[in-house]
Amino acid sequence: MTLTARTFRHGIHPEGHKESTADLPIRRMPFGDRFVLPLSQHAGAPAKPVVRPGERVARGQVVAEAAAFVSSTIHSPVTGTVTDLGLRHHPNGRLVDAIEVDADPFSSQEVRLPAPAPWREMSDEEFVEQVQRAGLVGMGGAAFPSHVKYKVPAGKQIRTLILNGCECEPFLTTDHRTMVERPEAVLAGAHIVATRLGAEETVIGVELNKPAAIEALRGAIPEGAPVRVVPLKVKYPQGAEKMLIEALFGLEIPSGGLPLDVGMLVNNVGTMAALHDYFETGLPLIERVVTVAGPGVERPANLLVPVGTPVRAVLDFCGGLLPRTREVILGGPMMGMPMASLDVPVLKGTSGILAFTEAETRLPTEYSCIRCGRCVEACPQFLNPSRLARLARAGRWEDMERSFVKDCVECGSCSFSCPSGIPIVQLIRVSKSAIRDRDS
Repeated sequence: MTLTARTFRHGIHPEGHKESTADLPIRRMPFGDRFVLPLSQHAGAPAKPVVRPGERVARGQVVAEAAAFVSSTIHSPVTGTVTDLGLRHHPNGRLVDAIEVDADPFSSQEVRLPAPAPWREMSDEEFVEQVQRAGLVGMGGAAFPSHVKYKVPAGKQIRTLILNGCECEPFLTTDHRTMVERPEAVLAGAHIVATRLGAEETVIGVELNKPAAIEALRGAIPEGAPVRVVPLKVKYPQGAEKMLIEALFGLEIPSGGLPLDVGMLVNNVGTMAALHDYFETGLPLIERVVTVAGPGVERPANLLVPVGTPVRAVLDFCGGLLPRTREVILGGPMMGMPMASLDVPVLKGTSGILAFTEAETRLPTEYSCIRCGRCVEACPQFLNPSRLARLARAGRWEDMERSFVKDCVECGSCSFSCPSGIPIVQLIRVSKSAIRDRDS
């Protein structure tokens, strides 16, 4: 198969480390005993609970409704009983409101689904409401409520639907296995969205280290369909939507702009498969594929995990952690969150559980900036990360805003490339949080 590859400017090339799970089929994670469903597991307003302690719930039943437009519905991943509504630890380290459900040990956990929603017959408003009702969020890690993207403002038009199949974070293979094992579902979900939004073409960007995914998708495209798979060079962070658009079309999204401004919309391939599941079978987002990998885990795997499952239970199913493990990260190693506790739940946006040893987690010795410019060469947003880090340490938020800090996607390319070991992206991330707190 001859492939012509494209890419974006700048970026970095970390080792992929995908070999341990790339060829492992997705397996279902057995249902556990207790599930914790944070009301804040998506961008936007926390969901509002509609159940009470002691109430019996069925698998797939709504347990929390969206509390605002930028919010998402939450469903029970199991048939069981609501045991508590209260504060629980979130993977981000905070205590947040959550619903706790104990699974019925005598239930088969068969999900009884309602009739699928007739997506072709809906109005635009009804389609957006159904996607919100399904609890669908971006499954690449950001967990942005999907329906918000489908509410196209008046005067705007989506001409191109882009599917993100890059999965450029090291170790992660959830999207790869979804494309290999469920290409028809990915394409069917894309067809629904493209039809509803009036997109003229669907373009799927997949990196060259996933030849099986490229072949599977191309083989599943119906004859004559306006869909094409574009192979891309392997580079990080090509999965960021602005970088992906530049790689595919050579277009640069202006500062503060959105793909919508150039007539495009970007969705993750896993989100498309989940959207297909809802509109074709009625299954809401109650489970997701998670890669369990890293040098510190006994048996790497790609697992279909019920949302709310404790991270500890997932690791135990994979043989547990090796004695030399020093850190567990949810997500990828570049943008994921280190865990303070394993007793936190898998969320809708949890793409990976990675266990690392001291060799991978040892912090480099920090030296003074030598003005080498490597962070500038690596930054895909063409910012000056070194300057932003200095301003962050000085607490000069206004100067950071004038230096376009809000354009930073926090990909970590700057820290990765810094020979002085300066935690550039960490400094920027903390400062951006402080700026948001100031403006709220």
